[in-house]
Amino acid sequence: MRAVSLHRDVLVATSAVLQVNCVIVRGAIAGQGEGVGDEGQAGGAEEAVGLGQAGEIFVIDSPVLPDELQTLPALLEQARFPSPSGLLATHGDWDHLLGRLAFPGVALGCAESTAERLRASPGEAQRELRAFDKDLLIERPRPLALGQVQALPVPGRCGIGDFELELHPAGGHTVDGMAVWIPWARVLVAGDYLSTVEPPTLNDGGNRDAYLATLERLRPLVASAEHVVPGHGPVLDSERALEVLEENVAALTQAT
Repeated sequence: MRAVSLHRDVLVATSAVLQVNCVIVRGAIAGQGEGVGDEGQAGGAEEAVGLGQAGEIFVIDSPVLPDELQTLPALLEQARFPSPSGLLATHGDWDHLLGRLAFPGVALGCAESTAERLRASPGEAQRELRAFDKDLLIERPRPLALGQVQALPVPGRCGIGDFELELHPAGGHTVDGMAVWIPWARVLVAGDYLSTVEPPTLNDGGNRDAYLATLERLRPLVASAEHVVPGHGPVLDSERALEVLEENVAALTQAT
């Protein structure tokens, strides 16, 4: 797993398989110290240091491999982040739902559309995870238990410390989903959109028109972003993410 600091309040941990990005965000609390503002990069989780202690933590999406998930608490500790008070999932695909394997006592929040998807297909994520593990001969210390999922209104806002995350609808790749805008850090967590390693894909319940609508909805956020974090693959700057957006629009339009 590779860990990168995008902002004093934002870390990205990228899984060694599927290049899934897990975003850790801190919302400052008034009266507590602030961290170092410089952007930093680490070759591994054990090297991600230099961020100050303060605030409330959310973990958005998840890495995949068991040792990566076991490393997440140590990554937070070494970065001087407190333990997470909440987990968020951009959508209901199994590879974005594994945060509770790292933090089993922490509640999972997601868009109302994702909560409905999980209710409508109970056990689907666990079955797909078991199939993935079987193919790669992966053993996990315990099975995935999502616990009580908290449905969040989207569009909407989610408080974190004295700040707020903006939640934007992001359907099309699947029937459900949300993108998360971190306004004070100018970081967009895009879910399975705007990737340079994954072309526009319509999974079960996905819809081309909804996908195109999501891209247009994300466009002004991409234009304002310092960093765009896709669900899979490298973190992008605004210019490159806008190029990928246009490429995706062209590919989906030509597919009609």
